[in-house]
Amino acid sequence: MEPIDASLLPQTAIAVPRGVSIGGVDVLRIAEEFGTPAFIYDVAHLRDNFTRAFELFGEGVAYATKAFLCKAVARLAYESGMSLDVSTAGEYHVARAAGVPANRLVLHGNNKSIMEVERAVEEGVQWIVLDSYDDIKLAASQASTLQRSVPVLIRINPGVEVHTHRFTATGNRDSKFGIPTWTGEAAAAVDIVKKTRWLDFIGLHIHVGSLVFEIDTFLAALNSVLDFVRHVDPEIFVVGGGLGVRYLNTDTAPSLELWGQSILKHCADNGINSRVLAEPGRSMVASTAVTIYTVGSVQTKGSKTYVAVDGGMSDNPRPLLYDSGYEAFLPRSPLDARDRMVSIVGRHCEAGDMLIKDGFLPSSVAVGDIVATPVTGAYGYCMASNYNMMTRPPVIWVSDGKAQPVIRRERLEDLLRLDVD
Repeated sequence: MEPIDASLLPQTAIAVPRGVSIGGVDVLRIAEEFGTPAFIYDVAHLRDNFTRAFELFGEGVAYATKAFLCKAVARLAYESGMSLDVSTAGEYHVARAAGVPANRLVLHGNNKSIMEVERAVEEGVQWIVLDSYDDIKLAASQASTLQRSVPVLIRINPGVEVHTHRFTATGNRDSKFGIPTWTGEAAAAVDIVKKTRWLDFIGLHIHVGSLVFEIDTFLAALNSVLDFVRHVDPEIFVVGGGLGVRYLNTDTAPSLELWGQSILKHCADNGINSRVLAEPGRSMVASTAVTIYTVGSVQTKGSKTYVAVDGGMSDNPRPLLYDSGYEAFLPRSPLDARDRMVSIVGRHCEAGDMLIKDGFLPSSVAVGDIVATPVTGAYGYCMASNYNMMTRPPVIWVSDGKAQPVIRRERLEDLLRLDVD
């Protein structure tokens, strides 16, 4: 197997025969200083992605924070021009703690709490995305109680199938998300909201799913709602996110620009007068980070070689949840041929704790080596857990030759913080 494809690494990564650096910092030095496992994020790459999204769609485009959120990334997205899409009180709280004003927050989610909606209305969010009739009632009730008008979008479900994992498809008829267009309920919801005092109807929202690689899939989803959008003629039409990214050497995915320009052109060509916006998440952060681990054992069992590392499903549950694939390489020799098929497994007490089922590393891989998996900037740390009482890894920000933690490594005493003696 050929060496790791350099295009899978963060933007500032430089690979030479005896090492790899990101943001001007040697990866092995980061491992030595901060330990493993650890997430390493390329700040310049993050900033560039946020800026490109803002330049493509303009004011109101929102970063979907569920992909990865901490105060540092919230602040960077906001400073790059983006709004932030939040779906829980926790995400909202982190964004506000980072200094993001409420009028740059989009409140999402299919089962919002009274507390979440009350705070959103009181502080004046960019808008609330209403996901159901109960959502409409809740927003109307809180807006009326506070005597404050709140901008709202209605999330419609087009009932279309997309080519993605069944757990990440969100626009089909079996999805829990959105108000169906094919039953007439979406049209009725628009009428209700338009007639409801304190609710300011400004737009429609769709989202067909995540990790979609084909632009035609997005355009087909748009086609399924274009008549409805033209009829309603809203000020805002949000097409969601879901753009796929390359995880493997063999993957292909459209660029952010090609994806966005195709959507904008398709809407314009089909008589959509609304301002078209999006909510990219994974495509903003996935390829900006790598995760590093330390090898604890290399064990051959028949024809299989198992490389066990000091992390696993508690810092990256995607392989277990979605059967997701990743590449791996040794930062000490990133240009070496990866001539040994291995399964990279974690240290949890689960047979399914496998980061890479059939991957490749150089045959020289040994105990004590640092192994890196690229494209781990999305749905890694944000889905991390304390399973088996594992402490969560730190998030290391690298830029201009400096490395600093923006989330520290959890300590053993942190595992006891919530215990009531």
